[in-house]
Amino acid sequence: MKEKFLVVLALCAAVLSGCSVMSGSAKASLEEKISQGYVESMDKDIKFTQVCGDVYKTEECSNPISPAVFCADPTAIEYEGRLYVYGTNDHQQYETVGDDGKNTYESIKSFVIFSTDDMVNWTYHGKIDTEAVAPWIMSSWAPSITSRVEDDGLTHFYLYFSNNGCGVGVITATSPTGPWSDPLGKPLVSTATPGLEKCPNPFDPGVCIDDDGVGWLSFGGGKASDGTDYMPGVSRIVKLGDDMISFASDFAEINAPYFFEASELNYINGTYVYTYNNSWEKRIEWGIEGASRPSACSMSYMTTKTPLDTDSWVYRGDYFPNPGECGLDYSNNHSHLHKYKGKYYMFHHTMLKQSKMKTRGGFRSLCVSELPVDEENVVFTETKTSAKSNVTQIKYVDPYAENCGEASFTSAGVSYEYDGCLVKAVRAEESGAWIYVKGVDFGDRKAEIFSAAVSGNGRIEVRADNMESKPMAVLEFENDSCTGVYSKVSEGIEGVHDLYIMMSDENIVLDCWSFI
Repeated sequence: MKEKFLVVLALCAAVLSGCSVMSGSAKASLEEKISQGYVESMDKDIKFTQVCGDVYKTEECSNPISPAVFCADPTAIEYEGRLYVYGTNDHQQYETVGDDGKNTYESIKSFVIFSTDDMVNWTYHGKIDTEAVAPWIMSSWAPSITSRVEDDGLTHFYLYFSNNGCGVGVITATSPTGPWSDPLGKPLVSTATPGLEKCPNPFDPGVCIDDDGVGWLSFGGGKASDGTDYMPGVSRIVKLGDDMISFASDFAEINAPYFFEASELNYINGTYVYTYNNSWEKRIEWGIEGASRPSACSMSYMTTKTPLDTDSWVYRGDYFPNPGECGLDYSNNHSHLHKYKGKYYMFHHTMLKQSKMKTRGGFRSLCVSELPVDEENVVFTETKTSAKSNVTQIKYVDPYAENCGEASFTSAGVSYEYDGCLVKAVRAEESGAWIYVKGVDFGDRKAEIFSAAVSGNGRIEVRADNMESKPMAVLEFENDSCTGVYSKVSEGIEGVHDLYIMMSDENIVLDCWSFI
């Protein structure tokens, strides 16, 4: 009873304060919602005058992850059944320079966070303000994250990142969305770090923890004084200390052919896997038997059982071509391989959103493709990016749970309401804005009530499967602050459907929604 009482209190507080309720939180009856402050929909017969047509991700395409936020250089971590994905906040640069500007990266001093539990509907959680956490940074790019349960019983998250091209920083938290802290007050790695004299750009970190609980960090960039296009000589790996913010070995070189950037690490079946973005240079020299020369700016991988033994690393091949080789715009390539719910996924970035907008400034968008891995032999199957993607929905959305407004497959005409750096709701930037939620399973019972926590003046319509279909539920309201509103469902619905949640007027804010 105590747990149930606390859950009800949390829901009540969320509605009355306008704070976002996490997707999948406790279900409530209509009586409970009324006791929490929900009111019945008004009857004003408000009309939709338009439907937003600025669509940067269609209902047929799983990529990019977000149609609203430019982001790149992904990393991911699983926590309590959800997969959290982090990326370089290209949108911060875009907001600085606008449609006619260029992404020159110097304004990027934050990361963005998304999560999912079905691989197609994504919740946007907001930002990590790296500059506020670690004021010494020049810029913050290319995060890599890992986690472990420590002696205090909490899961501790360690997020490593590029401090511009000059080194690697690390921030920590005990929640995947923060708050974050700076344990060192300075870079973990810099150009002045002893042992890195031949690594002019020690950036783009990759981290993993092996089965023995040992942490490993890779990074690198530029070209050593005695390096060549074929072997730049700048890929590095180091064993981390027990505290994950110090070193327990010397730096070892990885002889990565045609290395460019984007170091990452995985640990698969007792094998250390190093992935990296190879360069644009012509493949004039090649000396690896049994492996073909990689295509320009593709992703390659190497493996070993003994990561600090430079000669033990074996080049295995390239496995992920540049987006330009797949019919999309060319860009740099930066990826993260992650296993979730039994499948491996390749997170990466493309120019998909930019290509549908006015801007051509080099603003990137996070994408995902399934990448088959033979775990026994640690062999990757080559996979290509695409807008439609090969990713399928792995579970359905529960409409009877509280679902947050900032979780969707795609959307149009929306922005976000923030509480500090974290998102608390979705806002209609123009009349006719909408979100689209894919794969909602009503089961064999017919929903009777639709409810949502909303603010603003106007009308919300819920339509199933087709934007032109008859509304199955309607809310009308005039709320100065976030208030729960409910109404009867006009026509019962069963089984699995896609939902359009449509907002009639600018500045309508949708916090959360559910059916009863």
